[in-house]
Amino acid sequence: MTAGSPQAVPAREAYALWAARYDAENPVTLLDGLATVELTPPLANRRLLDAACGTGRRMTPSPGDVPALAVGVDLARDMLLAGRRRAPDFARLIQADVRDLPVATGTIDVIWCRLALSHLRDIRQAYHEFRRVATPGATLIVTDFHPAAQHAGHRRTFRDPTGVLREVESYPHTPDQHADAARAAGFSPRDLREYRVGPEVRTFYQAAGHLERYEKDLGLPLVFGLACSG
Repeated sequence: MTAGSPQAVPAREAYALWAARYDAENPVTLLDGLATVELTPPLANRRLLDAACGTGRRMTPSPGDVPALAVGVDLARDMLLAGRRRAPDFARLIQADVRDLPVATGTIDVIWCRLALSHLRDIRQAYHEFRRVATPGATLIVTDFHPAAQHAGHRRTFRDPTGVLREVESYPHTPDQHADAARAAGFSPRDLREYRVGPEVRTFYQAAGHLERYEKDLGLPLVFGLACSG
């Protein structure tokens, strides 16, 4: 995440370049983690789908909260290959698009889609696909880069293996637009939270030598989390 970015790269290409370094924490991923912990119900004995799972590292459960099944789906083959060395042993990783999931209808109890839907021009098809695979009463958790951060000049950026700064192509969708898409697909939004620049992420700004930017960004929403019931 940074301001003043290079030309954007399509998501599939970008994440192939990012795969080797993707698991490094940054302010956006830290706040995504906080959102997911707060919004996700217990996973024990439930079937979990991580749609756009990246390397699958996020599916590592807390002790005593191991899902009955965990499936990770991602568009970028390189991310999944990196994940085979990092994801928990019980997780199954599959290459696919979140708009066309290789998952049987009505089989998933908890769905995550984290920091991914802003890479789509149109998010509606993804929500309909989440509804298709969800069981009655399932929980859907969507997190994403907040459009307010993008409007403030922040971008989803990373350095490729050669050290070149890259940006992932993104399209801002407001939290309300996500909630509307969820309703149209048959979900009931029940919780919408914003996660802002604050003490939790100060060390990242400090390490980058950007404390002046931190003071300017204080209170800026970087991530939002939406929880829905099926």
